[in-house]
Amino acid sequence: MAAGNFELFALLFVITGLVFWIWMIVECATKEPSQGNDKIVWIIIIIFGQLIGALIYYFVRRPQRIALYRS
Repeated sequence: MAAGNFELFALLFVITGLVFWIWMIVECATKEPSQGNDKIVWIIIIIFGQLIGALIYYFVRRPQRIALYRS
């Protein structure tokens, strides 16, 4: 029983990570301004960094972009 619960948890973690990763790629591609090479660099970081790259974008760049366009 315990092994089945771990496998279910691992599957949910992988699916959640994949959805978050795709969400950050789409968010960057559609909402990041096209100033210089910023957009393409962030997309490359997200794609090759996978979950770590998506987390970096989410916690570093996304709040900066949101604050910049709110003012």
